[in-house]
Amino acid sequence: MNFDLIKSVVELVQQFVEQNEAKTLYSNDLKGFTEWVSASSKDYPELQNPAWIGKESGRSSDSVINTLLIRISRYAKSYSRSVMSNSGFSSQDDFIYLISLKTMGAMSKMELIKHNVQEKSSGIVVINRLIHNGWAEQTVSQKDKRAKHIKITDKGLAVLKDHMDEIRKASQVVTGNLSPSERMLLISILSKLDEFHYSVYQMNLETIDMLEAAYKKLN
Repeated sequence: MNFDLIKSVVELVQQFVEQNEAKTLYSNDLKGFTEWVSASSKDYPELQNPAWIGKESGRSSDSVINTLLIRISRYAKSYSRSVMSNSGFSSQDDFIYLISLKTMGAMSKMELIKHNVQEKSSGIVVINRLIHNGWAEQTVSQKDKRAKHIKITDKGLAVLKDHMDEIRKASQVVTGNLSPSERMLLISILSKLDEFHYSVYQMNLETIDMLEAAYKKLN
């Protein structure tokens, strides 16, 4: 199950409810929600044919999108480093994993790693660091005594609480100067992209085979 997608949709619905309560323009049901999402995208007709560097010389929209996603990711990492500079976090994965455990509850190592779309070796390093710092602990599953789960500790909750304002600030600045309607449109687009790529990620393919598998899904 794609928990990130579900979380994004829930957040989108929450924003719809809040905006619709302030100024009722749509019915408070699925029909009203879809009309609201559609209207948000129609607010920007200029997006139908945007300009970009290299367009006239043949640079594709795929190339531009890929470049922009990489650039935004790097900006986000820079802001995350600001959070880490005043904390005990070694990387942004530390607080991302802790937030996952706080939000989703205890889960196995592989469930936690897959939830954060990371390679097993890198994910294990993060988990071991969380356990070493006392921010997470490994427990035996109540349903299956053979299974072990990773659970956030009181110390982990405390360190998150201490730095949550900075974490939220880092998240907020990533969306920059986008208007509420633009943010809703971006959530819809990125959620669709995430669903596509996560379906490939869940195939558990070797890295060398992932590109071809994703390409085949497009045709």
